[in-house]
Amino acid sequence: MKPETPWQDTKLPHFPALTKDGDFDVVIVGGGITGLTAAYLAKQAGLKVCLLERDRLMTGDTSLTTAHLTHVTDLRLQQIADGFGRDAARMVWQGGQAAINTIERIAAREEIDCEFRRVPGFLHGSLAEDRDESKDFQTEYQLAIELGFSPTYLEHVPGFQKQGLVYPNQAKLNPALYLCGLAEAIPGDGCVIHEMSEFESVEGEERLEVKVKTGHTLRCGRIFFATHVPLMGKTGMLWATVLQSCLYPYSSYVIGAKLPHGQLPEASWWDTTDPYYYLRVDSHANGDYAIFGGEDHKTGQEPDTESRFQKLEDRLRQVLPQVQPDRRWSGQVIETNDGLPYIGETATRQFAATGFSGNGTTFGTLAAMMFCDWVQARENPWKDLFAMNRHMLHGGLLEYLKQNIDYPYYLVTDSLKPAEAKSTRSVRRGQGKIVMVNDQKAACYRDENGKLSMVSPVCTHMGCLVHFNDAEKTWDCPCHGSRFKPTGEVVAGPAETPLEKIESKKPTVATNALVQEA
Repeated sequence: MKPETPWQDTKLPHFPALTKDGDFDVVIVGGGITGLTAAYLAKQAGLKVCLLERDRLMTGDTSLTTAHLTHVTDLRLQQIADGFGRDAARMVWQGGQAAINTIERIAAREEIDCEFRRVPGFLHGSLAEDRDESKDFQTEYQLAIELGFSPTYLEHVPGFQKQGLVYPNQAKLNPALYLCGLAEAIPGDGCVIHEMSEFESVEGEERLEVKVKTGHTLRCGRIFFATHVPLMGKTGMLWATVLQSCLYPYSSYVIGAKLPHGQLPEASWWDTTDPYYYLRVDSHANGDYAIFGGEDHKTGQEPDTESRFQKLEDRLRQVLPQVQPDRRWSGQVIETNDGLPYIGETATRQFAATGFSGNGTTFGTLAAMMFCDWVQARENPWKDLFAMNRHMLHGGLLEYLKQNIDYPYYLVTDSLKPAEAKSTRSVRRGQGKIVMVNDQKAACYRDENGKLSMVSPVCTHMGCLVHFNDAEKTWDCPCHGSRFKPTGEVVAGPAETPLEKIESKKPTVATNALVQEA
């Protein structure tokens, strides 16, 4: 099976690296759904925008999305109402509706042929358990009706024979085609996009100076960190650490499969398993296609990631026996302690957004809308609800403590574990291991051509030891979810610097004593 999404077949436009200093109204860091939407909307507002992407556009988690567009959040409507109040619950779902409408309007205005379609969304009973959930669905249904939404209760959701609710007027699209259209509409009128231009630092008060690793400086009035996990920037270490403790990174697995035409309607589905399974069905002239995901776990904490794909495929075949899987991939979602995203100002003239859970496309778009209101000093209805400085422990002290036990646990236990091997000769092609090299632990990876890379296994965020993800060929940190390429470069934060390179002076086989001491 291809280890990539259907969207990664799309040919993206290229943009040059930054080669000179510049002066802009805003600088946006990150070339995914959030950053590109923010740049587009800011340009439409008459602002001069510079968007920086450290790699290529849409090479981060946006490229791994399943692109469900829905106002139905991971957190059930009743849970939001219980935790924040009924008005807040209404506002959260209305935010999703506003984001979908914005995407639809942009696609129409720019004539972006991105396969945007309105489809129903089905919330149904658990695929993992056979239980009577009618009371829960009736409660959710009644609250949704009272808050102005329009679900329908179903005894049998199409294709699953499970109780559930159908929410009309949800949507889906091809995210790569949509973002290509956005990217092509941004340059001009003083607005630019620069790929291969990594943010380095920012300082200043009335006028910000943004340092870029190309060696150049950008001056601007405001900066937006539209990255999956916010960069620290001007934020103080204490505040940044507190925020990070409220973010929980999870890895989610996805299988793409051909499907006999007409077996299921074109729609989206989610079940009530925790973590839940999700399905999207597309209807094309050459046949239908299913995208099925789930089997989530906290990033870096699954020793056998390959088994997650197998479990997912087995579950998919139980539901749709005639599918023909041809793709698979995994992505990362960021949960928060209270279930709602953090979107807002993190320091003077600095804005960030994170914690979108399973609603990255909609919350990313909403974050871009909120950013543009913030830049223009306009009131925004979601500002206080999603504020960065809202009570960090709103989700409950017990949940906060449970999630944050990972840091001290893995920091201590991994440091006491022996290396996985005594010699780099044990590292096979396509494999990564922690090996003793010259009396120190090294994260060693051998590529398919036999070339060996060695980097420090110490995560540059807060010092935990990384684990190798055999399915995605990455080094993942089990404490806060940072991910690195096999050669050490950052794939996803909160780490902002790569793993340190290790040069081997000579082939070394560690003694048993050294392994025990490690």
